Amino acid sequence: MSRIAVIGAGSWGTALAISLARRGGHDLTLWAHRADHAKEIELDHENRTYLAGNLVPAEIRVTASLEDAIEGAEILLCVTPSQALRSIMQQIGPIITADQVLLSASKGIEEKSFLRMSQVMQQYAPKNPIGTLGGPSFAQEVAAAMPTAITIATNEEALGKHLQDAFTSSSLRVYRNEDVPGTELGGALKNVIALAAGVVTGLELGNNAAAALITRGMVEITRLAIACGGRAETMSGLSGIGDLVLTCTGGLSRNRAVGIELGKGRKLPEILTGLKGKVAEGVRSTTAALGLAERYGVEMPITEQMAAVLHEDKSPLDAIRDLMARPGRTE
Repeated sequence: MSRIAVIGAGSWGTALAISLARRGGHDLTLWAHRADHAKEIELDHENRTYLAGNLVPAEIRVTASLEDAIEGAEILLCVTPSQALRSIMQQIGPIITADQVLLSASKGIEEKSFLRMSQVMQQYAPKNPIGTLGGPSFAQEVAAAMPTAITIATNEEALGKHLQDAFTSSSLRVYRNEDVPGTELGGALKNVIALAAGVVTGLELGNNAAAALITRGMVEITRLAIACGGRAETMSGLSGIGDLVLTCTGGLSRNRAVGIELGKGRKLPEILTGLKGKVAEGVRSTTAALGLAERYGVEMPITEQMAAVLHEDKSPLDAIRDLMARPGRTE
């Protein structure tokens, strides 16, 4: 049995807590950043704000105290929005013990520093074992026990096997690898490409355009992942092409949904307001991705155009036209 603290009671954190409870054998705590939200989940056995319609088992303890959540926990599963992780680490860094495992399930890149989530964790917990969770996984489907496959990446094989066993259940199949940067960047950058795929859908440009966008998007992701120390083979797996296809085509994808609305002509602030507190990670990871690309001299034309649409008010149709007008390349 493992004692696991799930840090973040959004849709994905709640779904992972439900999945871990379904597996059985764990002592589980779910941390919510607001006391009223924690009380709502505890009393209703449902996270109506972020994951309505799914039972939160009574054996999951819910708290709004970070110190209470992490005390004695063997695994700290961090499922906060990527831009909020540093704040969380600033709070828990001084009180965690060196043997506690930090596992990130946040799919993003820090906007100003261009750091991956494991790198942010490492700044505040340099002696702790750290890993990341990736792969194609909509929260609603994981919570509903629909068959899902994910991957957990760590630098230590024994730790990877331990986490694999802790998370595997009848509905959640867990693979493992030792490519932390590749797994993290696959999960973060697919959100950027999903925004662009949504734009193609919103503009009603057809299936040919969508297929081309996804394929060339995978090329961009792979280029940057390799430049940052990731492995090309990781991009062929669950945290690469698997996560990309799901997020670019699935109806539950928030990033794709934002892109669709942009393609229809709506403005970004209005679209984000409509998310009602939920996060489309690609909106802020786009800027960070371009920062990394510049640092490593990597060409990312789709990401560049998506940034112009998001942050420079460029017309989505003009962005597509500029992509199509680029000089010819070999594949």
